[in-house]
Formats: sequence, structure tokens, C-alpha cells
Amino acid sequence: MEKTLFEKYGGFSTVSKIVMDLYDTLLDDDDVGPFFDDVDMPRLIDHQTKFVASLMGGPASFTDTHIQRAHHNLDIAPVHFDRLKEIIEGTLEKFEVEREDIETVLGAFESRRKLLLGD
Repeated sequence: MEKTLFEKYGGFSTVSKIVMDLYDTLLDDDDVGPFFDDVDMPRLIDHQTKFVASLMGGPASFTDTHIQRAHHNLDIAPVHFDRLKEIIEGTLEKFEVEREDIETVLGAFESRRKLLLGD
């Protein structure tokens, strides 16, 4: 049986490192950083670790409704989504995730674009 990306890259141990590094970059970014002002970061990082794990085929899952509810009050524009996607890509590259696997994760993220932008 073929391993999921989650299993291939070390499970929650690696995913949590990826997410921590991702947020180090996100918080310093002029475009997307402000979205995280006044956010309970430990709680968010826990949720995002589970979300990234789910993008990689891990055990966590998020419904479309859950994703929409979590972002409904944010004014996320396509430029913000695209910038986040770039940061995710760079972070995965930094962790030496293979190009094909990065494309898989980015595709899973992209498939949720409408949930965050509402268009």
C-alpha cells in the first residue's frame, strides 16, 4: 500500500515543524501577516497543523463548512490567497518536499480557494 504524503514526510512531527516555519514567514509578510493580528496563535497553529496534515493525506479532516466558518469574517482577496500559496510552496521547498508532492499539496489548497474567497 502506498504511503500518504503525511506518512512519507514523517507525520505530525514534521508537519508541525512545517507549520511553525510557515507561520514565522506569514507573520512577517506585509500582505498576509495582518490577518493574524489578535489571533490566538497556539490554537491557530494547532488547527493549521491538522489542516496541513489533511492536505497531505493525514488523519485530520476539515469540512467545507468548517473552512468557510473559520474565514467568513476575513476580507481575503485573491492576492492574499496567492501570496499564502507562494509561502506554502517556499516552506515545503525548504523542508525538501519533492516537487511532485508540493504540487499535490498546492492543488489540494487551491481546490479550497472558493471557500476562502467566496467567489
